[in-house]
Amino acid sequence: MLTRKDFEGRERPTWCPGCGNYGILNAIKAAFVEHQIAPHEMLIVSGIGCGSKLPLYMKVTGYHSLHGRPVAIATGARLANHGLRVMVVHGDGDAYGEGLSHFLNAARRNVRLVDLVQDNRIYGLTKGQYSPTSEHGKRTPTSPEGALDQPVQPLALAIAAGATFVARGYSGELQHLAWLIGEALQHPGYALIDVLQPCVTFNRGYAYEFYNQRVYKLEDEPGYDPSNRTLAWEKSYEWGERIPIGILYRGSPLPTYEEQVPALRSGPLVARPLEKLGMAQVEALLRELR
Repeated sequence: MLTRKDFEGRERPTWCPGCGNYGILNAIKAAFVEHQIAPHEMLIVSGIGCGSKLPLYMKVTGYHSLHGRPVAIATGARLANHGLRVMVVHGDGDAYGEGLSHFLNAARRNVRLVDLVQDNRIYGLTKGQYSPTSEHGKRTPTSPEGALDQPVQPLALAIAAGATFVARGYSGELQHLAWLIGEALQHPGYALIDVLQPCVTFNRGYAYEFYNQRVYKLEDEPGYDPSNRTLAWEKSYEWGERIPIGILYRGSPLPTYEEQVPALRSGPLVARPLEKLGMAQVEALLRELR
């Protein structure tokens, strides 16, 4: 029987005291224990950023990749071994800025992976520049007159791209977030969880006090149906006095990308024996490539 101790890493987190990433780390551990997913059964791919150091603080198979590229690398890992569970953990700048095209293509291809985005609406690691989800007019050290860009709407983008599991969590609601992660892990396809993650150092306007007064759980909303794509689209734009968290959209399962690749129907590539090619086969392959 797995416990949280089985996921304890050798390194202690160096995040700022009060950082929302502590809640995300604990929620991931709780979800793995709840669903009895052993460390060797899960690959966590991260990018560059404060939260992307998360695999270092867990006993789990981790891959620390380039800025904006973890979804692409996770896709490759999943195709090489679709018997392995894959999760991406990265920030809003990594996911929706440098990695925006990878995010959209993973959603439309329906690669089976959990894409967990630590959305603090700021670039924290580089000391507080505005990010793709920062509000218009956001004043930062590099935008003293206010951000000129309009913020992206990641939940709406995921729905438009064809994702069949789109959710928002909040690191201040640990049990709820752990439940969301567990649901995403069981989803047969691409699953986005955009997590409201307070940065208490560089974005204090969106700290716990702000979110605690506004977030509400969609599961508690009478009549809310997460299978209703139109309603989910409308909820994805709700932001202000009320901010929804929970599963916004859960559509009917679609074939995953891996299931549609003929070469993968015989099982994971990593489990197959290497075959020695004869010169005739090598020459035939070369002729095909000319």
